Amino acid sequence: MLEELHVRDFALIDALSLRFERGFNVLTGETGAGKSILVGSLSFLLGAKADSGVIRTGALEASVSAVVSLGAGQREALGWLNERDIRPEDDRLIIRRTIKTSGRGAIYIQQAPVTRGDLAEVMALLFDLHGQHTHESLLKKETHRRYLDRFAGLEEAAAGFNRVFLALADKKKALDRAAGLARDREVRLELLRYGVEEITRVAPKPGEIQELEAEARRLGDFEKLAGSLQSLGALLCDEDRSCLSLTRRIRAAAESAAAIDQGFVFLAQRLDDWYYETADLAETFRAYREGVSYDPGRLEAVEERLARLYRLKKKYGGDEDAVLAYREQALAEIEAGAEAEADEAELVAAITALEEELASRSQALSARRITAAQDLESRISGILGRLGMSQARFSVAVVSGIALGPWGADTVEFFISPNAGEPLKELVRIASGGELSRIMLAIKTVLSDADPLETLVFDEIDTGIGGEVALSVGEYLAKVGQRKQILCVTHLASIAVRAYNHLKIVKKREADRTVTEVFVLGPGERRQEIARMLAGDAGAVALAHADALLAKYGNGVNGW
Repeated sequence: MLEELHVRDFALIDALSLRFERGFNVLTGETGAGKSILVGSLSFLLGAKADSGVIRTGALEASVSAVVSLGAGQREALGWLNERDIRPEDDRLIIRRTIKTSGRGAIYIQQAPVTRGDLAEVMALLFDLHGQHTHESLLKKETHRRYLDRFAGLEEAAAGFNRVFLALADKKKALDRAAGLARDREVRLELLRYGVEEITRVAPKPGEIQELEAEARRLGDFEKLAGSLQSLGALLCDEDRSCLSLTRRIRAAAESAAAIDQGFVFLAQRLDDWYYETADLAETFRAYREGVSYDPGRLEAVEERLARLYRLKKKYGGDEDAVLAYREQALAEIEAGAEAEADEAELVAAITALEEELASRSQALSARRITAAQDLESRISGILGRLGMSQARFSVAVVSGIALGPWGADTVEFFISPNAGEPLKELVRIASGGELSRIMLAIKTVLSDADPLETLVFDEIDTGIGGEVALSVGEYLAKVGQRKQILCVTHLASIAVRAYNHLKIVKKREADRTVTEVFVLGPGERRQEIARMLAGDAGAVALAHADALLAKYGNGVNGW
């Protein structure tokens, strides 16, 4: 609810501070007094586009601020604020918007700076302004479905459908991502499977390359090795003058010398050890030489094996251990790939289940919307008849398509034929602000219990009406005002007398300047204003008529 409005240097307004009450507030004044300026300043605060032309002549900046109270039922607005970490204080918001002569401006909700788009978004959850100054939610087709759902008590069902719809969209996105990843993954898995198969087929062993390289070198230089072994054999043990033969003879001579001279025993023992060491060395050499053979086929096999191991090392790692580690990692990734395929199958099953659930929910929503549309048409048409549109035909079209949207399969749109014999037209094609305001008043009357918006602003609602119709309009404004805060600009006394709070807008000259001021009227002042609205002056007849109207219809805070 709008509690306070403060305007400074906006158009003809120098400085203005107003308090508004709950219920039905009316703003009146002479033609040209500045009623549209006040509504324009409020529209500015609601997020309408503006330029420096709205700044009062001679000022550097225009500003409009407000104190807005929030009710517990305004969950959307509270959620919007919570998402942006904006905290009301004592369930109230301070909203301020300024614009400078440079064209630059600033907007704050509490102490948080916001964009004009943000301002318009949150204020649309708190206010509805109808008339010549735009901001008319009734002309936005996307709101028609919301109006119908509120009337039918389908908001929670529609929200439930929307949750399932969003869950389905998320699952489909996840499946699309998984499908894209699956294509890449399948290529990857194919490479991994090939690598595992190749490594398994070769079956490398740790240290095998080093061993085979040594064997290949030996086999490759076998002739040189054989020559060296032959020479070594002759020197070590094969010939009479070999090392083994000589040490044998030396050992025998040393034993003879030791038998004669005990002082030679220690040397004989050392020579004896030398002999046995040489004999052992010779035996080892013979065993090695006997084990050495040249097999051309073995060299070819070793070289082929090395080539296969080199290929593995080049493709999968720096040595045999790295190659084997790659194989283990590849096996693990292949197993994970199989799990991913299982996850995709689960996604497909979940999508199928959600699609079936949406189809069922959509059918139920459509059926209830079609039934509610007929009831809404009837109620609104009946109210329009009492608001001076007796020939109007109001229609709620519910068209169910094949494709499901975020709120079901239905497109909901309001149509009207203002006069008998005219075809139904989209509301957006209706030129009269007064007709739009009365249609909105009818809708708000029907939806007043369910609609979370607490403040409705009506401008030009009395265009082209009078007499009994004006009385009915006033009656319905007062009726909606029992549940909502109404701000209404009117020229008709029969509407103004219904108000709980009466404000008068006056334009006057001060120090060679024209300014607009607003006054809250007391009982006597209100009586004078109603008389002026009736007859253009406050004569005895007009005052008597005003007294009669106030006595019959007045129920405001001004003493009536």
